[in-house]
Amino acid sequence: MQALEISQPGGPEVLRLVERPEPLPAPGELLIEVAASGVNRPDVLQRKGVYPPPPGASDLPGLEVAGRIVGGDAAALATAGWRLGDRVCALTHGGGYAERCVAPIGQVLPVPEGFSDIEAASLPETFFTVWINVFERARLAPGETLLVQGGSSGIGVTAIQLAKALGSKVIVTVGDADKAVACLELGADHAIDYKTQDFVAEVQRLTEGRGVDVILDMVAGPYVARELACLAEDGRLSIIAVQGGTKAEFDAGVLQRRRLTITGSTLRPRTTSYKAQVAAALRAKIWPLLATRRIRPVVFKTFPAAQAPEAHALMESSRHVGKLVLTW
Repeated sequence: MQALEISQPGGPEVLRLVERPEPLPAPGELLIEVAASGVNRPDVLQRKGVYPPPPGASDLPGLEVAGRIVGGDAAALATAGWRLGDRVCALTHGGGYAERCVAPIGQVLPVPEGFSDIEAASLPETFFTVWINVFERARLAPGETLLVQGGSSGIGVTAIQLAKALGSKVIVTVGDADKAVACLELGADHAIDYKTQDFVAEVQRLTEGRGVDVILDMVAGPYVARELACLAEDGRLSIIAVQGGTKAEFDAGVLQRRRLTITGSTLRPRTTSYKAQVAAALRAKIWPLLATRRIRPVVFKTFPAAQAPEAHALMESSRHVGKLVLTW
């Protein structure tokens, strides 16, 4: 099969198209003929050499795919309700940048009715991440307000739509006016340009001094102290990336006096059984909203697999709104 490997840690140019043996599904896994692969920030970090795959995972990047089931243990497939030829999308441990990919059966979801493979490939990584961190860990409830740092990212456009569909208000930060318009069109109630506006002051103004209930943060570092000033009493800050650095200083007394919570997680190291539980929750609660297009995928651009370096360069530029997808 053709696959994209990381020849050495470095820039986008180190991604190269090579021939690899097809992976063999282990017990509890199925084999997918990949039509499209989502591109995500963890892929960029792996390419740079700062986010190595966990033990036992493929060395190839790629954490989400869409295509057709072409192999796997027949009994396990039948037990899970799958058949050869079914169209699926899946969260993988790695190896998604290839014409064939294995995935644990519990991490596989049906392609929503009417969706293309490209649209389906844009779903798993961001939907799993947002569900876990916004709704499970930070417990966003209907009627509460969510602040999304980086509303135009793949994570951001997913968080906007899920929060709005489930009854919450949404404020986002963005880097320019065009991204603000895109987020508002997706349902965000307010968009703050962090380059020209103080997001702390704007959040306080928009909430009449109350603050927001939940913040989804991909920056960390110096943002943490400022985000605590944005939270309402009993507010929750959920950190999913550290683009601004891993070190943060803040007044711990603020947490005590206002009963605030700081939490965070990474998805890739979690157990297969845990991810299967998340997949089941998404299938029950979110997939029906996708089927009716109440929530929709936001794919900014697609690239033939051979142009993966260009896709990574665009990802790092942050000029896109939504997801980037490779096609095979």
